[in-house]
Amino acid sequence: MPDKFDPYREALVLETLTEWPDDVELLDEERERYENELHAHPEQCAHLEYIRLHTGFCRKIVVTPADLARLGLA
Repeated sequence: MPDKFDPYREALVLETLTEWPDDVELLDEERERYENELHAHPEQCAHLEYIRLHTGFCRKIVVTPADLARLGLA
């Protein structure tokens, strides 16, 4: 279940993960560029999860069709 954007948890994010749909084919460089853009603006992502770590949080973004449209990939 997705979480809402949380400024408190954002301040404690130490790691990031991005889960892409299987049908999206990108070169590694492109994927990295788009992941950086998604994680630079997590408040705009449709599916955001915070995973508790011992020292903070991991932000996981599950890329949705809305995110792909925003990135110009749809």
